[in-house]
Amino acid sequence: MKVQIINKSKHALPSYATEASAGMDLRANLTESVSLAPMQRCLIPTGLFIALPAGFEAQVRPRSGLALKKGITVLNSPGTIDADYRGEICIILINLSSETFIIEDGERIAQMVIARHEQAAWQEVEVLDETERGAGGFGHTGV
Repeated sequence: MKVQIINKSKHALPSYATEASAGMDLRANLTESVSLAPMQRCLIPTGLFIALPAGFEAQVRPRSGLALKKGITVLNSPGTIDADYRGEICIILINLSSETFIIEDGERIAQMVIARHEQAAWQEVEVLDETERGAGGFGHTGV
C-alpha cells in the first residue's frame, strides 16, 4: 500500500525493522532535549505528515522496550490518526517512572501501525440476540 508522506524532520522515514514487523518506529523531532518528570506528560513532534487512504487509520502505540525499561508510554494508547488528518503527527508521552526521562532528538519514542477499519451504521432494535456470555464482563470469564 502506498501512503503519501511529508518529512519535515531531520531523520529518515519510518520503516519496518523486520520483514514481519507490524509497526514502524516514530522518532522525536526536537530542536532541544525535553525533560519529562515523573507523572508529567508532553506532546512530542515527529516532523511527519501523512495522507492515508479512506478506510485506514494509523495507530500510535508505545514502544515496549521504552515502557519496560524507562516507564515511558503513549498516554492515549493507541492514538488514532484518521485518514482525513493532514497535520503533524505528534506523540503524547507520559513518564510513569519515578525518575526524570530526557527525550533526545531522533529518539524512537513510539510505533505506528497502519490498519483497516470500518464505519458502523447503527441499526436500532428493541432486543439483542442471546449469547452464552450474555452481559457478563469485567472478569466474568475467570482468571
